[in-house]
Amino acid sequence: MTDPVSPPGSLITQDGQIQWAGLLIGPGTPYQIDREGLTGWADLPALDTSDADRPTAHGAWPGARWARSRSVSAGIWLLPEPGAAPGAAGELLDTLVRFLGTGFGDGEQWLAVRLHGRTTAIRARVNQRTVPTDRRFATGSATKVSVQWTATDPRRYEPQEQLLTLGLPLRGSGTAYPFTYPVDYGTPGSGGSGSALNTGSAETCPLIEFTGPVQRPRLLNHTTGRTLEYDIVLAAGERLTVDTREGTVMVGRRASRLHTATAVSGPEQSFVLPPGENRLDFRALEGDPTTSAELSWRSAHL
Repeated sequence: MTDPVSPPGSLITQDGQIQWAGLLIGPGTPYQIDREGLTGWADLPALDTSDADRPTAHGAWPGARWARSRSVSAGIWLLPEPGAAPGAAGELLDTLVRFLGTGFGDGEQWLAVRLHGRTTAIRARVNQRTVPTDRRFATGSATKVSVQWTATDPRRYEPQEQLLTLGLPLRGSGTAYPFTYPVDYGTPGSGGSGSALNTGSAETCPLIEFTGPVQRPRLLNHTTGRTLEYDIVLAAGERLTVDTREGTVMVGRRASRLHTATAVSGPEQSFVLPPGENRLDFRALEGDPTTSAELSWRSAHL
């Protein structure tokens, strides 16, 4: 979920606006949303379930439920300025098609929407675009374009990414002997623990980076009881990146270290941050004060 660019929806300034990649749609633009609005944005997506029918009783045993992809549709009116030069509608269409015709690759882009003062965003691709080149469009007046986006991850995310950096626990200094009065009991141990807050209504998948020097890093979420631990030695400055959304464990971009997961480590995709506060502990077999575990995430809604 980490992007080295501006947060999704950074161009949005008022309610009712939509930002797709670098294109702003809605109030204050020549691209107006049809009165039907945006469909599928706040709907609960279709669910897959593993419920099992009871063979000798009514009903079924409840199983896990997972949301399918989210489909979002909108009608967009192209509205040239009054008195605009001939061809203005064509220029608006060219711009719209350029943003909505981003090829057929696997990549997704941010689609952000602001409603009632709150902006949320999904990662999506344009799945369908309908442009009626009818008489109204041919004469240079307004025309309506229908667009459908599909998001393979149905969750709607908060624009701002949150960060939490944990160091290893620091040992206290202890008490000096022989005693002298008043007694100095030393400094208590500290560090190694923190909280990650998901203000949404759905689980979110953090990106985790362990930075060396460290041996066998371990991260525990007390809220879920899930643990990630890797039998690996990282040199100073070396990073182990765990993408809990994709289920990958990498040193660099190509070197997979998924096989270093220990017996106490759960599946990466099960290490989620449910809504609310998540209490986390970072531990390791060996490390020093520069060792760290950094989590990045966005609060999520369904």
